[in-house]
Amino acid sequence: MEQHIGIIGGGILGIAIARAITLQTGYRVSVIEKESLLASHQTGRNSGVVHAGLYYQPGSLKAQLCARGKALTREYCQEHALPYRALGKLVVALGDDQLGRLADMEQRAIANQVPGLARLSRDELVQIEPHVSGVAALHSPQTAAVDYGAITRSMATEIEAAGGQILLNSEVTAVKVSDQICLVSTKESTYRFDQLIVCAGLQSDVIARMVGADPSPKILPSAENIGC
Repeated sequence: MEQHIGIIGGGILGIAIARAITLQTGYRVSVIEKESLLASHQTGRNSGVVHAGLYYQPGSLKAQLCARGKALTREYCQEHALPYRALGKLVVALGDDQLGRLADMEQRAIANQVPGLARLSRDELVQIEPHVSGVAALHSPQTAAVDYGAITRSMATEIEAAGGQILLNSEVTAVKVSDQICLVSTKESTYRFDQLIVCAGLQSDVIARMVGADPSPKILPSAENIGC
């Protein structure tokens, strides 16, 4: 019998997982999203930066995933005619007391093989960005920016073209899990899945409590985001 996989959450993570399952396994996939549009929360409300690998410990999983993710993101955007803008990035030391940290970051970036990385003097920094005041900088010319919301929507069309289902305006109200099935209820319907994957972002703790998980820890909004 064909497996039916349910995914709660229509951000880029949930949609990317749904796409991979749909295209690579042939399983039937349904994505349940409470909003009327995909990528309505964190996916569609970030800077869109595609990091080049300046910050991560060389050899760490984060460094490896950053490099691989950058390459795959660029490739996907090229294949689907989505914007991928290599705008470049400056990391600026505002005073001499920050030069040590800048040097440490430079060594990590070199070890991570960040392409085109350059150490800039004050005069060289001003030539690139005259409105920045600093004593030195690192320039990563290939750090890029994308529209993660557009990427998410593009992947969703692939899911639907392959027979997957995107259920918008479908807030999850209950989840019941047994040894054999997962029942996910919304205000309109109840769906039966063989397996359930939760990619609910800031609502992950809410969904976790529905299946009997410990109510701690909770996801709390930061003060600066309240009312945004």
